[in-house]
Amino acid sequence: MSDPQQHWADHKERGSFRLMKLTAWGVKLLGRRVLAPVLYAIVLYFFLFGGRARRSIWQYQQRLADWSGQAALRPTRRRVFAQFMCFADALLDKLDVWNGKLSIHDIEIVDPARLRDQLRGERGQMLVGAHLGNLEVCRALAELGEQVTMNVLVHTKHAEQFNRLLGEAGASHLRLIQVSELNPAVMLQLNQRLENGEWLAIAGDRVPLHGGRNVQVNFLGHPAAFPQGPWLLAGLLKCPVNLMFCLKQAGRYRVILEPFADAVHWRRSDREHVIADWTARYAERLGHYCLQAPHQWFNFYPFWKTDDDASA
Repeated sequence: MSDPQQHWADHKERGSFRLMKLTAWGVKLLGRRVLAPVLYAIVLYFFLFGGRARRSIWQYQQRLADWSGQAALRPTRRRVFAQFMCFADALLDKLDVWNGKLSIHDIEIVDPARLRDQLRGERGQMLVGAHLGNLEVCRALAELGEQVTMNVLVHTKHAEQFNRLLGEAGASHLRLIQVSELNPAVMLQLNQRLENGEWLAIAGDRVPLHGGRNVQVNFLGHPAAFPQGPWLLAGLLKCPVNLMFCLKQAGRYRVILEPFADAVHWRRSDREHVIADWTARYAERLGHYCLQAPHQWFNFYPFWKTDDDASA
């Protein structure tokens, strides 16, 4: 039996690389239409036997409903299952991205501040996303649109293998970089990439492994742990921060680009307060976009880490 307090990445590491390799091979051989029923069957299996994941989604839906005051969002077994099925649909869309079947014309880009005009600037910037909707579609902008190199910062141990698979799929402008810790060598590398006009992308809603720095802020009406990493990086690298979300609505993806911080500054005496403030602002925007796509926040582990919620 697995440890109920086991970190989300411990589960992911066991098979993420093999699964990606297998699915990449499967879609090339069989195509999406044939592979879809297989993925739906796998997701149904995890819904039926994944009590921990069901309870986590139930908790999220309940807190989203309470926070927003929208009774229609309260969880039922049907709504919890719908979130699992949205995840399966997102996996199939990722396969389309990897195999070049998603055109830039298939994506609606919501960019009132015209951040895309800055993608080819002299110095790069940072994009902070979330596991809301489909980050893979956002990353595809690097390949499909501006042809700017996008460095995706990840905690996975298999970054080099993933890069090889991405290269085999033709993704020449997308690179995964493992960032287990922000040591001087990593910071020097990231700063050089920004100076070369490359951009950095990182998710702001995943607490890293091995005691990575995090901060407790309010999310959907309850305290939750969020990583400090994005805001520490922004301050150390002295680069602007933008938010990036990708939601599927009416069968079409909407990539939302939103300026967030021109700069993140702190002094040693107020660093914790400044980072907590930016994290809280990010959590508020995440909640805002969760309301626009309630079934598309794909966190299948106890985000708030409490045991006092109803189970599915």
